[in-house]
Amino acid sequence: MRVDEFDFELPSESIALRPASPRDSARLLVIQPDGRLTDDIVSNLPSCLKSGDVLVLNDTKVIPAQLEGVRLPRSPEFPPAKVSATLHMRIGGSVWDAFIRPAKKIQVGDQLVFEKDGVSLQAEVTKKGDSGEVQLVFPLNAAELDAALFSVGHIPLPPYIASKRAEDSHDKADYQTVYAREEGAVAAPTAGLHFTAELFSSLKERGITTQFVTLHVGAGTFLPVKADDTADHKMHFETGTVSDDVAKALNTTRAEGGRIVSVGTTSLRLLESAANENGTLSAYHGATDIFITPGYKFKMVDILMTNFHLPRSTLMMLVSAFSGLETMRSAYRHAIATGYRFYSYGDASLLFRQDQT
Repeated sequence: MRVDEFDFELPSESIALRPASPRDSARLLVIQPDGRLTDDIVSNLPSCLKSGDVLVLNDTKVIPAQLEGVRLPRSPEFPPAKVSATLHMRIGGSVWDAFIRPAKKIQVGDQLVFEKDGVSLQAEVTKKGDSGEVQLVFPLNAAELDAALFSVGHIPLPPYIASKRAEDSHDKADYQTVYAREEGAVAAPTAGLHFTAELFSSLKERGITTQFVTLHVGAGTFLPVKADDTADHKMHFETGTVSDDVAKALNTTRAEGGRIVSVGTTSLRLLESAANENGTLSAYHGATDIFITPGYKFKMVDILMTNFHLPRSTLMMLVSAFSGLETMRSAYRHAIATGYRFYSYGDASLLFRQDQT
């Protein structure tokens, strides 16, 4: 499909720079398979679902993966240069793939030093791709590196927020779900940012259960689709885990007539990667680069809770596959016209899957 099919105009004032407070006071646009739209709020989510449904949430935890520093001089002809790196996928204990800027000033063998508040962290560039992607090796073991990142790194706010304001102390809590526990993400699973202890209690009272999976969200989620056709776009890999217990629980839910409600596109992509063609879920651990566009047949997920996405993005393509392109165009027009807040700190939508038969 043409990528411009997923384009739309978004006023800059629609982009949320801070989250709703409390978290579950954010607005919720409910989108039915026939295109009907209902304005609601996240705290009313339990009333939109029914007993026997199960929510699947991504418990990944955002790490301070944004690093600012310098490339050390190679020779007098190549003096130090400022660099900015965003770690996006751990390859091994001390090895990370990263996006780096300015890429043109970096080559294999360069030594980089990142600093913050008098603490420094060194890395060597061991590989370089064609799109500003490099591989960095740190001279520390995994535990030492993790500790150093929390001293030197910054919370990697999405570019549409970072371009308008600096990271501050509020973001350390705001850009993390209340149930985050598995460190490794460089971007938050943003649909989960709306959940509170009170909301979980309300869901439980209604007979709606929860299960947790882990997908470490990479910085590739913010990359624009540069191709003109979706067939020419290459997705970046992300690492995920579905435990055997969770797989069995979700298979049982489906067998008993319950619905699978994915909280976020990250949970959805992991579940769809781990399911077979018959809709049976298996334990899963590994990388996925699943790219969902209209025409995809969903195997596991019945309902999707997600925020409002960027124009021409892979996530706009995913929700269009889930609910239909015309339905999503109509929903986004309504959201913009009625003041919904977009992107990571914005409001949410609840999508009921279109008929796939």
